[in-house]
Amino acid sequence: MSRDLTPGIATRRGRLRVYLGSAPGVGKTYRMLDEAHRRIDRGADVVVGYIECHGRRNTENMLQGLDVVPRLTRSYRGGEFQEMDLDALLARKPSVALVDELAHTNIPGGRNAKRWQDVDELLEAGIDVITTVNIQHLESLNDVVQKITGIPQRETVPDEVVRRADQIELVDMAPQALRRRMAHGNVYKAEKVDAALSNYFRVGNLTALRELALLWVAGRVDEGLRDYRASHNIDRVWETRERVVVALTGGPEGETLIRRAARIADRTAGGDLLAVHITRSDGLAGASPGALAEQRQLVETLGGSYHVVVGDDIPESLLAFARAHDATQLVLGTSRRGRINRFLTGPGIGETTVDASEDIDVHMVTHEFTGRGRLPSLGRRHSRRRTAAGFAAGLALPALLTAVLSQLSTLNLTTVALIFQLGVVAVALLGGATSALLASLVASLLLNYYFIPPVHTFTITEPNNVIALVVFAVVALTVSTVVDHASRLTTRAARATAEAETLSTLAGSVLRGADAVPALLEKTRTAFGMDSVALLDRAGGETLARSDADGDAAPDRVVTELPVGDDALLVLAGRRLPAADMRVLTAFAAHVAAALERDRLATVAAEVEPIKAADRMRTALLAAVSHDLRTPLAAALASIGSLRSPDVEFSPEDQVELLTMADESLVKLTRLVDNLLDMSRLQAGALTLHLTPTHLDEVLPRAMDSLADPEAPVQPLGLESAPPVLADPPLLERVLANVITNALRHNAPGAPVLVTASSHLDRVEVRVIDRGPGIAPEDRDRVFLPFQRLGDTDNTTGVGLGLALSRGLAEAMGGTLDVEDTPGGGTTMLLTLPAAAGTDIGLTEVDV
Repeated sequence: MSRDLTPGIATRRGRLRVYLGSAPGVGKTYRMLDEAHRRIDRGADVVVGYIECHGRRNTENMLQGLDVVPRLTRSYRGGEFQEMDLDALLARKPSVALVDELAHTNIPGGRNAKRWQDVDELLEAGIDVITTVNIQHLESLNDVVQKITGIPQRETVPDEVVRRADQIELVDMAPQALRRRMAHGNVYKAEKVDAALSNYFRVGNLTALRELALLWVAGRVDEGLRDYRASHNIDRVWETRERVVVALTGGPEGETLIRRAARIADRTAGGDLLAVHITRSDGLAGASPGALAEQRQLVETLGGSYHVVVGDDIPESLLAFARAHDATQLVLGTSRRGRINRFLTGPGIGETTVDASEDIDVHMVTHEFTGRGRLPSLGRRHSRRRTAAGFAAGLALPALLTAVLSQLSTLNLTTVALIFQLGVVAVALLGGATSALLASLVASLLLNYYFIPPVHTFTITEPNNVIALVVFAVVALTVSTVVDHASRLTTRAARATAEAETLSTLAGSVLRGADAVPALLEKTRTAFGMDSVALLDRAGGETLARSDADGDAAPDRVVTELPVGDDALLVLAGRRLPAADMRVLTAFAAHVAAALERDRLATVAAEVEPIKAADRMRTALLAAVSHDLRTPLAAALASIGSLRSPDVEFSPEDQVELLTMADESLVKLTRLVDNLLDMSRLQAGALTLHLTPTHLDEVLPRAMDSLADPEAPVQPLGLESAPPVLADPPLLERVLANVITNALRHNAPGAPVLVTASSHLDRVEVRVIDRGPGIAPEDRDRVFLPFQRLGDTDNTTGVGLGLALSRGLAEAMGGTLDVEDTPGGGTTMLLTLPAAAGTDIGLTEVDV
């Protein structure tokens, strides 16, 4: 390869422009060529690296006036194929290169396997590239498109390649308009139009592909908008799209809130639903993991996404999450706290969030649990804010009680002391024992100064009053200590409950099976409020699995390591864990170890399964051939033995009959042995293939000659116009012979077996159609198992290898063999094979 790059001078990376088509035929290539002419008019040096015209007049007309780099010819499997000459393009070094069909797979022999890798080299050389790709060729949508159209996409391009493009332009067209273009012959040749319109280009398929393209491009635009707002420090919400965030506490009202938020999101087209749970960074105490797991499942069922955010200030964290995702609406549940609770603890999360929401609409949703909460929980840890409030209350509440009670002359000293005692207990509930101690001292002084004679002095003349004051102080201190101790015990109980529920959820995760290790790591990270959790191989240091939080990690994070079994290491990065959390973390590590061991056992079981299957195959084979090998062999021996017998004189007609019987028996025996040998090769993976372009109309006559009755009623339709397939001719002959034999065996008397062919994109479909009784849906997989003969009562029809062998041979050639219902009754065997490379059977490029 030669590159004309000046040493020591950095070359800027070229810019990539992608014309993304919602479906084949919408006009991407024409738009690309039109853009090329506009750039040439502006003085740009534009060359055509690769354009596929397929003989279309409009495309060829657009190529006039453009500099075209000659293609490179490569030989592959006896054929000549043309590819883009990458080295010639790099040597020519234009300012802009046109490269069609980004997802194309190159013919073996070049430097890169895929055309998008060629494009990446052009970009690295500083050449701007304009290219085309269809939405069905994006890797992330491959399985979705196959479910919609029923056709697998063999050629794909990673989404990230297209996402990195500097410009993405969607080329779209209404399904009805595209079908009219197809009917007018502007997309495919006339002989291919009917098959395309009745299969891939159905209105439903085109509508679904169009929606996929619009949504994918909308997501790409949304990413660009977020990057722009981040780079320009724009914090305010831009209401370009409705996004509804629902806040979940893990409480019983969660399902009501989720469904309400989903209805709000559904009112606008393209509305997004995001559920978020704010977990405190102080460990495990908090919402029930089991309840949150159920609510997460409900959110995902309704098409939303679930998120966990770590933060001690819930309103602030909630609003930060909403603004980061450009949310327009926020759904909260009304408080479960009762009136007394709200009076003692002040404004709740909902009120604080509404006050700080600014341009985000907040919906406060009522539910059946509103106001049914208990008094302030004794189990909550005293935060700094709450401790400060306790000290303030310890000073202010006795003074307030003094001001009120001093105006009531009807109260005696005992009543006043009890009221002061109640105030001390309230301070203990709010701020703990230290605040209650301060409150009891202040209350004792005020009680002495204002209510014990002589008043307005700290002197006490009556001994009983001295005793009463001392008793008051002791009782106040005792009660506050008991309340604080109960609070701490309740905290421990709540924490233990949370730990038990969390570990119970973890155990369920292990038992659920698939992807247990990543789920456990994610649960570990969110439960302990860590930045990241990774599972490392202790020997080589390789990362086995990992879970990271959204956003940047804290610069002063602490790394905690814990062994997992003998071979792995659990590494947590984030806050420093207290001793109580380390105990629970050990249990987490034990669950991870159990999940790893289960995965290892599953791998071992998977390795053993083929051996078990081979044993079952051998057992079935011995049981089947014990009769089927013996029957034709015995018939042949009996016929030949009779002819050789000197005791019997056979007429010429009898001799012919005996020889015919021997010949038929030996042919049946040969066919059986051939099937058994081929099945054994398939099972052992030792079948040798010689794939070449093969014409169906040449293979079918040879397959019919091998039938037991070459004159059987078999009617081919359209095979001569079908494109060649990439197959091994002798094996394809065997497949067709076996499938046709099966169809003849079950066909209605007097009705012919039809063999038809049609092409779609890069596949050719061959249908063998009979008018027999059909196959029940539950039996369709069984007919492809060896030694299965549905409806047979004996072994005279063979060991049942025909269809099993046919499917195995088809899959070995890169195809499939499936069962369909014949309209009007009967069975259709659908054989799908790859088209030979370079065959024009409906490529995805379209002219206008």
